Amino acid sequence: MSAGALVLLAHGSRDARWRQPVEALRELLRARGARVELAYLQFCPPTLAEALAACAARGEREVLVVPLFLSGGGHLLRDVPEAIASAAALQPTLAVRSAGALGEEPEVLEAMASAVLRLASPAGV
Repeated sequence: MSAGALVLLAHGSRDARWRQPVEALRELLRARGARVELAYLQFCPPTLAEALAACAARGEREVLVVPLFLSGGGHLLRDVPEAIASAAALQPTLAVRSAGALGEEPEVLEAMASAVLRLASPAGV
């Protein structure tokens, strides 16, 4: 784990059930010692600005924003960089950088392939 904090950035939804896996991921990371916050692009709090403010308030200096998206596209090309730039400008003590879409990471693709094959097997249903 790097010395910095993490902000998991998801799209957001008005449906609280949609947030459950994202919140579960945050808790798994915290259980492993990560300093992690959640943020959403739209529809629900906290915003990216709020998550970065929480990091700054506890004295973080470096933050990696991890977009919880399956692939790159409009949000990752435009909305995410704009949101990061705007939110980071409000926290001049933070060095903020961004990862790419989490779903494009080889380990994530492997995990999804394993899950799909398990679901497709007669015993997996």
